[in-house]
Amino acid sequence: MEKVAIISDIHGNLTALNAVLKDIEQREISKIYCLGDIIVKCPEPAEVVDILKDKCEVILKGNCDEVVAKPGVEAGRFWSRDKIGEERANFINNLPISTEFYMSGHLVRLFHASPFSLEHIFNPMYPNIDTAYHNKLITNPEDMFLNTAFLGKTDKDPVPDIVGYGHLHTPNIVRFKNKTIFNTGSVGIPTEMSNTNVDDLTNKFSTLSSYMILEGNLNSRDIASISFTLVRLPYNVEEEIKHLENCDMPNKDIIIKTLKTAVH
Repeated sequence: MEKVAIISDIHGNLTALNAVLKDIEQREISKIYCLGDIIVKCPEPAEVVDILKDKCEVILKGNCDEVVAKPGVEAGRFWSRDKIGEERANFINNLPISTEFYMSGHLVRLFHASPFSLEHIFNPMYPNIDTAYHNKLITNPEDMFLNTAFLGKTDKDPVPDIVGYGHLHTPNIVRFKNKTIFNTGSVGIPTEMSNTNVDDLTNKFSTLSSYMILEGNLNSRDIASISFTLVRLPYNVEEEIKHLENCDMPNKDIIIKTLKTAVH
């Protein structure tokens, strides 16, 4: 049996990424899939891109990646774009939007957010109706398994048995009609959708980085044992906050608050 680590939403947080990669290495996991949003929000996007290029089997594009790394962005518009430079921006812009593989007889499909776009939201725990994404909500779990034109799929393609995604920053796993949907949560900007009180001391249990491990017979179409392990991992939040405080990134106070409290 083989283990695959699935990470997402690093958002330029090098401190958290290094902690997660060390944990993955200690578990002797050699294959890492990244579901996007590797830049924006924290101060070391260039370093994060370079490490992920070296460590990951697959890197997918996220919504923040698409906005910041697309061609024609003028200098000074996005702090992260200026930091990563044109070569890395071109690399990010050309990343795929989905990938899939068989594990223990299950077809696993991975993408950043949904089969419809990099921004649509499926969140079984939180309605999002009062957010900017109210017109991009997925309420039917079955829709997460659709073969859509956005993914380059047609009705002739096989339908996945397992779907994994990021985007939410709050991890979860759901069973629906013989299928499984899981969210990895975020490596770099962990949040808890229901958190509102920055003074709640129990928030510390949600400021931990998160990622998912799938274990089974990789590339096998024969039904066999498969498992999902959600990992929550502490990292040196104060160190990352110091990096933020010492940089000239705009709106960093918002990120610092989230890192400290997991308040969305």
